[in-house]
Amino acid sequence: MPQDDMYLPIHVGAEGKTLDLGYQKDNVGENISKKNANYCELTGLYWVWKNLDADFIGLAHYRRHFCLNKIKGGKKESIITKKQVEELLKDVDILLPKPRNYFIETNYNQYVHAHHAIDLDETRKIIEGKYPNYLKAFDESMKSTIGHRFNMFIMKKDKFDEYCSWLFDILFELENRLDISNYSVNDARVFGFVSERLLDVWLYTKNYKYKDLPYIFMEKQNWLVKGFNFVKRKIGLKG
Repeated sequence: MPQDDMYLPIHVGAEGKTLDLGYQKDNVGENISKKNANYCELTGLYWVWKNLDADFIGLAHYRRHFCLNKIKGGKKESIITKKQVEELLKDVDILLPKPRNYFIETNYNQYVHAHHAIDLDETRKIIEGKYPNYLKAFDESMKSTIGHRFNMFIMKKDKFDEYCSWLFDILFELENRLDISNYSVNDARVFGFVSERLLDVWLYTKNYKYKDLPYIFMEKQNWLVKGFNFVKRKIGLKG
């Protein structure tokens, strides 16, 4: 874990677990820790939203972090610091990972090839009913080949509170409407996956100033396997 005091390691999905990682657990205070199998890292995000106060709040992952420049000598030395974040947030409201470009398919098609179309179709209905002013951005984002991923960001506190209020309102309604009883273990992480596609919808509707940053993988990436799985999904083979 990064040593900078900006970072607070959180044990997500701690509810019902006996293993103590020595990190902050997400099952204390107001929380949705028991939903971790379906919400992924968002149970940590929810805990932060409801239980912490800070000038800026963000989310990274144990295996994926923001960086400015890769530094010789090791990946941990490249992870962005509090001082760097504070400097960047003088000019923008939000920091995001550089977007992913799927090139040959849209954000909608990429999701459908990997998961279930009803997840996004039902999300669109919810937005149309509850937040119609976001519908244009949703449709445009679904047609685009480019999008921010990983549920990674750093936001000034007021923007963070606004985003979480909007995001979880949609996801909780989606949870009420979807029947995921027959979903695979991976597809059952649906609310984490859908949230990745909602960040840009919120961002482009609000038109807040943001900056895209590089990110670094803390583990080795097998791009051959990733490419093979991408092609499998493209031709309709999941898993």
